[in-house]
Amino acid sequence: MGLFKFIKSAGAKIFGADKNSKENSVKVAGEQEKSEEMENERAARKLEETIRDLSLKVENLKITIKNEMAKISGKALDQTTREKVILVVGNVEGISQVEDNMEVDRKEPEAVFHTVERGDSLSKIAKEHYGSANKYQIIFEANKPMLTDPDKIYPGQVLRIPALKE
Repeated sequence: MGLFKFIKSAGAKIFGADKNSKENSVKVAGEQEKSEEMENERAARKLEETIRDLSLKVENLKITIKNEMAKISGKALDQTTREKVILVVGNVEGISQVEDNMEVDRKEPEAVFHTVERGDSLSKIAKEHYGSANKYQIIFEANKPMLTDPDKIYPGQVLRIPALKE
């Protein structure tokens, strides 16, 4: 459990295109607040659907979003699943923090999270964390199914860096 920080302007877009439009800025406060609540609810349901589509196993998954913070609860199959769910939710444009309230069925060592910077590649990140650029495949595998190509990462994206198995 814990609070994880993400870069709000990086990630997949799931909120409506008009979230910050002029039209929204001229609505009366109560109407705008209700509209924002509905948009947050829609985004939370879309994230829950995405997690199911990625076959990440979490019993009683519940996501709520308010003020750029997503809260996740449920029971994850294992630590790997828990971390992947956190990353799916956090790597969304408009989310700056994820509060993890999930339980875990099977305990495992926790991974380190790495925020991708301009010029990073999985090889460069592997060299930094494991001492060998050739171990980039470990990072790629640890971030599937969110990553579909080892060459397609972007600045601001957060990746799992699992501990090496001995």
